[in-house]
Amino acid sequence: MEKQFINPEGLVKPGVYTPAISVSGGKTVYISGQVSQDAAGKLVGKGDLLAQTEQVYKNLAIALAGAGATFADVVKLNVYVVGYQPEHRALLQSVREKYVAKDKPPASTLIGVQALARSDFMVEVEAVAVVG
Repeated sequence: MEKQFINPEGLVKPGVYTPAISVSGGKTVYISGQVSQDAAGKLVGKGDLLAQTEQVYKNLAIALAGAGATFADVVKLNVYVVGYQPEHRALLQSVREKYVAKDKPPASTLIGVQALARSDFMVEVEAVAVVG
């Protein structure tokens, strides 16, 4: 399997994500959006975006492991935040950087949304990984 992290001329080099990633070979794994629930389905971090984001990334790690993958295999992340404000970005990044490789970050999208599946959910993250 080969992954090519592409930062083409003419686009800003963001550093925290890669504009394009090409993958050949390997098994593609799609991780459904993870929210701030523990294994029993209990909400973690009611009203606390940091606590919820930490639980979401823990859940992503568990889901990836279940598919035989790690964050090193992630090529795409989509992040959905209820009522997103630009000042939330640093908080989200502080958690994400504990999991995502800084030298080859995945392609990423950050989207502010009106609501998620439950009114207490503040953040949801889905991932695509490719395992060699």
